[in-house]
Amino acid sequence: MQTKIWDLSEEIDSSKAKAAIEEIAEIYRKGELVAIPTETVYGLGANAKDDTAVKKIYEAKGRPSDNPLIVHIYDQTQMNDFITEIPEKAQQLMDVFWPGPISFILPLKEGYLCKRVSGGLSSIAVRMPSHPVGRAILKAVRLPIAAPSANLSGRPSPTTFEHVNHDLNGKVAGIVNGDQSEEGLESTVLDCTQYPFRIARPGAITVEMIEQVIPGSIDTTSVLNTDKPIAPGMKYKHYSPDTPVAMLTDLNAAITSQKNWENTLFAVPATLKKYLPKKALYRELSVDETDLKNANHNLYQILHELDTDTDIEQGYIFKFDKTDESNAFLNRLEKATGNQIVGAEQL
Repeated sequence: MQTKIWDLSEEIDSSKAKAAIEEIAEIYRKGELVAIPTETVYGLGANAKDDTAVKKIYEAKGRPSDNPLIVHIYDQTQMNDFITEIPEKAQQLMDVFWPGPISFILPLKEGYLCKRVSGGLSSIAVRMPSHPVGRAILKAVRLPIAAPSANLSGRPSPTTFEHVNHDLNGKVAGIVNGDQSEEGLESTVLDCTQYPFRIARPGAITVEMIEQVIPGSIDTTSVLNTDKPIAPGMKYKHYSPDTPVAMLTDLNAAITSQKNWENTLFAVPATLKKYLPKKALYRELSVDETDLKNANHNLYQILHELDTDTDIEQGYIFKFDKTDESNAFLNRLEKATGNQIVGAEQL
């Protein structure tokens, strides 16, 4: 398959950009796949009403069929067609956080979306992205668009056009070249099918942020059933590069070793760079040991680089202390490393 590329990274209000957006919308209407930028990661989109189109997502990604998809919309009125009800407290959160990096799992009204998009569940996750290019496309198509991350299943999620192009060129009808995703991690997924609500997948919108709007609204005690996933990333291996990578802890003094550091990459806060072996490869993960915003933004770029840079044979990524703010970062890092932890004393 020949994949068409549209460059919308700089201007979306020009007549050329508007023509491209309408062309993309028409491709969706015809049941084909187009990867588009969002503020979290790039998404691989298809018409959520079209079973054949949604099947192509699973085939292009190599994604398990019981792993549900998130439906993307431009405005809330679109949910009238496929959601039975929106709990009052969920609506309060939508009013605060949408458009933005949070998805709401809501009870599904049958007969509008294709059954494949929900992975056989009676609920569906819905998101309203804030990225201007993604929103312009969703506005033009006026269809609910199912869009998981635009990568091969199990691989690190894409935050740049180059990541998507590497994984999916030749497998999908089109890829939109937008700027790098601002957040860098997938959306928070909030299960609103019971109350208190539950976090099905952590993201940029944290428990603390939600409870500032509605105190006591999050149940942090119950464990979600990963054998029957209600959100992406719960059951299957995600985010992993092929190059060996481990979490790094206790980096408080200079590292001395006879290891072949020239082929070892350390992704750590800039404040810790001085403790690394002089010959080791270094990537700045964050400004310091509290800078989660940049760590979230940079993580997937680093995971992709572990596989695309042939000089790298081993990677170590700094493990932040566990807090509400670091929960999403650690969730992805633990999956990427298979929970392998290496302290400085073990190097």
